[in-house]
Amino acid sequence: IESFFNRNLLSLRPPRFVGWDNYTYLFRSRDFWLSVQNTAIFTVGTFVPLVAFSLLLAVCIMSIPRFRRFFQLSLYAPAVLSSVVAALIWLLIFDPRGLANQGMNALLGTSGVNYKWLSDTFMLRLSTIIVYFWKYIGYFTVLFVAGIGAIPYSLTEAALIDGANRWQLFWRITFPLLKPTTLLVSVMTMIQCLKTFSTQYLFSTSGAPTRPINVITLNIYNTAIKDYRIGRATAMSILLFLVMLVFTWLQLRLSRTEEVTFM
Repeated sequence: IESFFNRNLLSLRPPRFVGWDNYTYLFRSRDFWLSVQNTAIFTVGTFVPLVAFSLLLAVCIMSIPRFRRFFQLSLYAPAVLSSVVAALIWLLIFDPRGLANQGMNALLGTSGVNYKWLSDTFMLRLSTIIVYFWKYIGYFTVLFVAGIGAIPYSLTEAALIDGANRWQLFWRITFPLLKPTTLLVSVMTMIQCLKTFSTQYLFSTSGAPTRPINVITLNIYNTAIKDYRIGRATAMSILLFLVMLVFTWLQLRLSRTEEVTFM
């Protein structure tokens, strides 16, 4: 309802009903579409590596009989940190004198080169992706480990007796039976990516340019808290919720099958 009103936080006047004006303004706003573009870039750049590498790491961990718990705990440790703390840690790493530049210089054989992690458009977007990847990769890996552990060993044993190699075992047995876990990880990853805020907010307030990382949630915050336009911010929040709802429904729809078949 608030999205149909024009309300200023600093004004004592009652909210003024404007109907669909807040929505029509957003669809004409370049700033809003830029935030949509930034959110899409971040989501695609984070979603695919998170799902793929968390599954890969889970398979690798389950293939190692010793130190399995240690690897799980090591990967899961960043997930315990709050998003604010994680962003602050990486702000220090991405500093011109930080470990990121030192590591890149050592890797590429350069000396004293500043790769502009917090100023260049591409590098800044990559920096936010790296922070989220580092924070959540262990969490989703543990979910995949739990999913693999729930697969009956009798199926794996029977496939090995029938002469299946490790690659066939993964694609014919493990991966199909991991479908519920993959769906869970995909939905959770998508929602986490779409509602990203803390990293972009802290990076922008620390001096990084806002335009390349002005995602929808950051735009909502600036519109409501800095511009005092609650109605417009509410309209953006509703649109973001609808996008999350649609993507979740699509993932559930596309993954729905009656049974898993083995070949």
